[in-house]
Amino acid sequence: MQGKYKVLLVDDEPDIIEFISFNLEQEGYVIEKAENGLEAIEKARKFKPDLIILDIMMPLMDGIEACEIIREIPELHNPIIAFLTARAEDYSQIAGFEAGADDYIAKPIKPKVLISKVKALLKRRRIGNEIISSEEEVLIGHITINKEQYKVEQNGKEIILPKKEFELLLLLTSKLGKVFTRAEIYSKVWGEDVFVGDRTIDVHIRKLREKLGNSCIDTVKGIGYKFVE
Repeated sequence: MQGKYKVLLVDDEPDIIEFISFNLEQEGYVIEKAENGLEAIEKARKFKPDLIILDIMMPLMDGIEACEIIREIPELHNPIIAFLTARAEDYSQIAGFEAGADDYIAKPIKPKVLISKVKALLKRRRIGNEIISSEEEVLIGHITINKEQYKVEQNGKEIILPKKEFELLLLLTSKLGKVFTRAEIYSKVWGEDVFVGDRTIDVHIRKLREKLGNSCIDTVKGIGYKFVE
C-alpha cells in the first residue's frame, strides 16, 4: 500500500535528503526532492505528493512561507505537511501549525523511527478521507462545505482551510450541538496511534474561529468542543 504514496523531501542539506530518501525508497515510497522553499512549491505542483517533509531554515524561501503558499494551491488537495527541524522551541512549532503544518519530525532521527513516523502521518491522510461522507455538499447557516473539493464558503466568500482545519470542521459539523471530546477529536482527525499535544488542537480551533467567527465553536470546559449555528 505505501508504495503508492508520493513523498516530497525538502531540505538544503544533501546528506539529510539522501538519508531520508534512501530509507523511504527501501519501504517502497515514491520520492521527489527539493533544496529550498521555492523549488518545493514548483515540485509540489507537478508531483502532487501525499506527504511533504519540509525543513524550516532554508535559503531563498523558508519552510514556513513555503507551507503557507502550498496550502493555498487547491489542486494539491491538501497533502500532509511535516516540518523536519532541529528547532524544538514552542514559538517555531506554533508558527508551523499556524502556517498549516500537520506535525513535526525532529532531527536527527533514527531510520526505524522515521519509517514509523511517516506511516503514522500517511495514516492520517487515510483517516481524513474516511471522514468525508457521500454527501458532496453541506449547508450550515451561512456556511457551505464542499467535501469533495475541500472548499468552504461563508456568505458566498471562499475560506481557505488547511487539511486538518477542514477535517476538524467536518467532524464538528457532522452532529450540530454534539460535544466532541478531545479524545474523539484526536482519534477521528489525527488517529489513535499518533500523539499530539493539547496545544495542537487549541491552535486549530483558534484558527477556525478566526476564519469563521468566534461564535461558531463553543468550548465546553473540561470536555471538548461543539459547533453551533
